[in-house]
Amino acid sequence: MSEVSETTPQPPHAPHLGGPAPHPGPPHPGPPLLATPVPGPPAPQLTGPGFPQPVAPAATPVQQPVPVPHPPAADQPAAPQPQHLTPQPPAPQPPTPQAAAPQPATEAPRTLQYRFDGPEGAPVLVIGPSLGTTWHMWDRQIPELTQHWRVFRYDLPGHGGAPAHAAPSVAELADRLIATLDGLGVQRFGYAGCSIGGAVGADLALRHPHRVASLALVASSPRFGTADEFRQRGVIVRTNGLEPMARTAPERWFTPGFAAAQPAIVEWAVQMVRTTDPGCYIAACEALAAFDIRDHLGRIGVPTLVLVGAEDQVTGPAEARTLVAGIPDARLALVPGASHLAPVEQPAAVCDLLLTHFSTAWQDAPTAAPAAPLVPGPATPAAPFAPLAEIAPAPDAPEAVGPQRESRHERGVKVRREVLGDAHVDVVNASTDPFTEDFQELVTRYEWGEAWSRDGLDRRTRSCVTLTALVASGHLEGLAAHTRAALRNGLTPAEIKEVLLQTAVYCGIPAAGAAFTIAQSVIQEETTPPA
Repeated sequence: MSEVSETTPQPPHAPHLGGPAPHPGPPHPGPPLLATPVPGPPAPQLTGPGFPQPVAPAATPVQQPVPVPHPPAADQPAAPQPQHLTPQPPAPQPPTPQAAAPQPATEAPRTLQYRFDGPEGAPVLVIGPSLGTTWHMWDRQIPELTQHWRVFRYDLPGHGGAPAHAAPSVAELADRLIATLDGLGVQRFGYAGCSIGGAVGADLALRHPHRVASLALVASSPRFGTADEFRQRGVIVRTNGLEPMARTAPERWFTPGFAAAQPAIVEWAVQMVRTTDPGCYIAACEALAAFDIRDHLGRIGVPTLVLVGAEDQVTGPAEARTLVAGIPDARLALVPGASHLAPVEQPAAVCDLLLTHFSTAWQDAPTAAPAAPLVPGPATPAAPFAPLAEIAPAPDAPEAVGPQRESRHERGVKVRREVLGDAHVDVVNASTDPFTEDFQELVTRYEWGEAWSRDGLDRRTRSCVTLTALVASGHLEGLAAHTRAALRNGLTPAEIKEVLLQTAVYCGIPAAGAAFTIAQSVIQEETTPPA
């Protein structure tokens, strides 16, 4: 049985995702066929207790044409079919979902677009997508998973036709997910998520451990790259739209061989990004820029599978090993022949791993009360990692303390990095010596911990004021850094131009002319899409 939470039609389903399905089945009628099926992956490498050794090799590739672009695949069993999939005519048409539980518009900002698949009485397994994708990235796993669980999938805001109510943080996404599940009466569930979907799962395990029975983190990380990288991505999208992200998605998500062999899947992936709301995409980038749970991994107390494509260049095996080293009850699974979207590229291997994990590592509801809010602590020490990892016992949980007022210095460091970027602040810190350190402390506490941290103006407005003040005072040496800051704070190049035109009237043509030269160079550098 399937339910869909929104009346908004979804984009076309994922094409057949290549490789062997868990079980062969009757052909699926529909659109054109891919001539060459993609061979299945080598056996995934599992480490840690709780997994049978050795792992059986992946199924033999099904030697038959592969249909695209509507799942379930030709070699899938007749599983519980989503109600919103209509029989396909000879020319493929987008499916029309049926509305089972539409959400009122007034509730949309606090909930997420979702769908259910599987028997109503089964335990609930929640599955989360990655940035720029929809719930259809998991289509190939659904027939097998729904034989054991009632699968709940959700879309990120502005993805897949979901309402474009941007979420500014991973915690906010997790809160909306909890609110959605609360409204459906779902209290205890397993959780699997890819990339930002994995970040949501880790946040749930930290702040709502009594709700999560078991956890799978797919292509995830305790910190996704650097804050500068994701804020830069937001600047590019704000200036150029999503086309640069769509164009580069295949090389981030798939191995070159898979992308060359499955052009229909590549085009489907590109279209998912193109149809995402830009504002929600930018907000998700900001959420990932601020996400960092490296100091809290030891507090994740549920059985955790860390699954990663062996060729993932975005959140690869190194990030996965950091998660396994820090989470007390964690196991690593490397999927050969897969990059960032391993569930799409190697669906059978990922499905087998999820089935094994959630079948053997599902905790009963604990009797302990929910954990206290996160308390900053010392960083988790980096432990050496071997293919057969020995899981260390869980560290003692830190004592709960009440909320503490953030010091002016701590607040200043945080805001300074958010506005100017890590690279700029690192250069300043590296050049600080005993003669200048007191001055830098003054700047951190009063410029960033006080003026920039006040609630009276938003950061966009403060950037406008700062640019104007720098031009008026002739202190153009700081204009480049604050032009970059203005872009990060949400000003577009057109708005920066208007600010500088205004300064030409009130501060003088020569000063504004010099400012235009500096700002133009910075804007070209910051907003040029990746090649």
